Amino acid sequence: MTVYSLIILVHIIAAVCGLGATFALPVLMNKPKTVTQAQFAFTVNAGVEKLAKVGSITLLITGLMLGIMNPHLFTQGWYIISIIVFIAIQPVVIVVLPKKMAKQMKILETHDGTELPEAYKQIGKQLAPFHSMTHIAAVVLIILMVLKPF
Repeated sequence: MTVYSLIILVHIIAAVCGLGATFALPVLMNKPKTVTQAQFAFTVNAGVEKLAKVGSITLLITGLMLGIMNPHLFTQGWYIISIIVFIAIQPVVIVVLPKKMAKQMKILETHDGTELPEAYKQIGKQLAPFHSMTHIAAVVLIILMVLKPF
């Protein structure tokens, strides 16, 4: 196995970790029906999110390493667009989603009772389009990486 092949392998594993969580976390966070379940979901989310962050950072680093080792990639549309899509979605992943989820957690911390508060549910609804954006970006990235259409 060459160094280049090893980096591709690491890149693929990072994609599974980083992009896989993109699909799993919204499902996890939409399942709770009670405050206790939501608090547990946030605990699980924190662990999965660490894996996703490491995977995403590794994905970017290994992707750029592959380009440095094979500069021809920087002439390929699929490669350039992949980098653009990846970077473009980062503000949603790094800023928007965590801020809204932090608001949800704060609501849970100050809530008395077992039923999920309406404010918590409203933020969950506000998160839906942002989760859709991350899903679309992930699908586009997967299609570009696998099919290399241009």
